[in-house]
Amino acid sequence: MRALYTRGPGGRVVKTADIYTADEHRINRRDVDHDAVKIIRRLQRFEYDAFVVGGAVRDLLIGKHPKDFDIATSATPAQIRKLFRNSRVIGKRFRLVHILFRDKIIEVSTFRSESSEGFKNEYGTIEEDVMRRDFSANALYFDPVKNTVVDYVDGVRDIRKHVLRPIISLDRIFREDPVRMVRAIKYAVLGGMKLPRRLRRRLQRDASLLETVPSSRMTEELFKILHSGHSLDIVRELVRFGVFSAFLPNLTPYFDNGRYTNALYQRLGELDDMQQGEAPAAERSTLLAALLADYLLLFSDLAYRKRVPARDAYFASKEILSPITPANREIEDAVAILFKRKKALLAGTPLFSARNRT
Repeated sequence: MRALYTRGPGGRVVKTADIYTADEHRINRRDVDHDAVKIIRRLQRFEYDAFVVGGAVRDLLIGKHPKDFDIATSATPAQIRKLFRNSRVIGKRFRLVHILFRDKIIEVSTFRSESSEGFKNEYGTIEEDVMRRDFSANALYFDPVKNTVVDYVDGVRDIRKHVLRPIISLDRIFREDPVRMVRAIKYAVLGGMKLPRRLRRRLQRDASLLETVPSSRMTEELFKILHSGHSLDIVRELVRFGVFSAFLPNLTPYFDNGRYTNALYQRLGELDDMQQGEAPAAERSTLLAALLADYLLLFSDLAYRKRVPARDAYFASKEILSPITPANREIEDAVAILFKRKKALLAGTPLFSARNRT
């Protein structure tokens, strides 16, 4: 393992980062998206620093196959835009670049200043950028060209110890962005990592901050969980930490009913089995159907009616999902899925059997 050094106060030489070589990090470069590698090569050819960063590096280190590859670079959004005609600049508070391909979007961000707060548009160095990351396991920089991992915060060590350690101070980490609470739980589940006791206590103390997050962000986070292939374990942990109510406060009281909880968890387990298989990613309406099935068919007022108008089922679904805001069409399609299969589902047939995957 090599190291990066810089001169500190008084001209003293200090180590700033560890550099893990291919033999040490053991990432298989064939698992890295080839378009992400092409972007990095081009940025480096124009003498910009560029790395795969964040969750993709964490997943590669533990032998998983990430779907999304984010890139961090020293190039500004305007400079990136000049190099890639298939790109667009997004964001107001903090500008990012989306590089567009036929089947995916790769997000490229400029190194952020350590002094920036929240999502302000202030750029900095890689040394500053690392301190804006949330957890050490997500603060690693992988160069697929040199095949090295640059680690400023002992993130590789924490991953190998299965510990999710925050970089930002506990009094700031969730106040700056409450969604980090959801991500902390999700990362812990997906990476088999433990949350330190002080982080757990802070999470439970600050859980109410999630009520201030725009519904659009919470909606996207919920769909990411349902798409993850591990929704059962993640939802269980969200419930345990008292965080799930920030997503679906109207549904949360039903968790006091063991029959409902068991039914929902069984449904999420079926969804995960499907998501982990070779089938295409489920449509959002199918994910909503998994979430709504047991409430609509067994526990809502509609469950006692012989005939349920689609309009009534739609509005009941919209109300129970509030403040989550899926598209109206997605809710309509979810209701249609459930009532088309109502008899089979009530008879115990899985929603996601080999025949009826949607």
